[in-house]
Amino acid sequence: MDTTSIIPLDFVDLGLAYGLILLTAGLARWQRFGGEGKFLWASVRMVVQLLAIGYLLEGVFALRHPLPVLAILVAMGLFALQVIGSRIEKKMPRFYRVMAISLLVGCGLVAFFFCSAVVGFSPWYHPRYLIPLAGMIIGNSMNGAALAAERFAAEVTERQDEIETALSLGASSRQAAREALRSAFRAALIPATNTMAAMGIVALPGMMTGQILSGTEPMIAVRYQIAIMCAITGSVALTSLLILMQGFRCYFTRDHRLILPR
Repeated sequence: MDTTSIIPLDFVDLGLAYGLILLTAGLARWQRFGGEGKFLWASVRMVVQLLAIGYLLEGVFALRHPLPVLAILVAMGLFALQVIGSRIEKKMPRFYRVMAISLLVGCGLVAFFFCSAVVGFSPWYHPRYLIPLAGMIIGNSMNGAALAAERFAAEVTERQDEIETALSLGASSRQAAREALRSAFRAALIPATNTMAAMGIVALPGMMTGQILSGTEPMIAVRYQIAIMCAITGSVALTSLLILMQGFRCYFTRDHRLILPR
């Protein structure tokens, strides 16, 4: 197999690729569909943010010190929290506290287990491994967390009469909210389930493709992809469960009365 390094792309190549973004905006403008301004702004942000993180990671890789690595992971978590908050209009009580604790514990535990027990690189803060692997776990858990929180808040509001009827008949708050919890947890796992079902047949996943392009043997890339998908799914499940368990308590008093935020 050819193990030469990946073909580098210069700024001219990037300019040619960006032409496809301009083509997309042009088509939207031509057909008067609208939204091309937001689309172009998002593309500019993407380019600037990725170039910035690229230069930052080069410096971190050269330092090989745990503090900048941990700082990047904390920044990822904070930005994930901000993105989740901007996506959800109807937020559960104590939203940011619930989300922060759930992401920290859920993503942190799974990332620690995956990096130390499964991959087992040394030192533990090796930036070339820890940052991309933890980043994939945080990014995918963010999507599941947003779905869980949004669906649960909607379910509690829509099922208010059903929940209050169950409570009046002697059900506990956990029993009354069982269907809402079940629906929210299933919704959180939908993206991961669909991704796993289509992986390898409909599309080759990004991590596997990147490793193959860089010269990694296909079977090694496949094993890494299977392992990271298992980690992502476990992180989504654990993070979503923590969100629902904490969020659930925010909607009920200790004497099992439903409280809906104004």
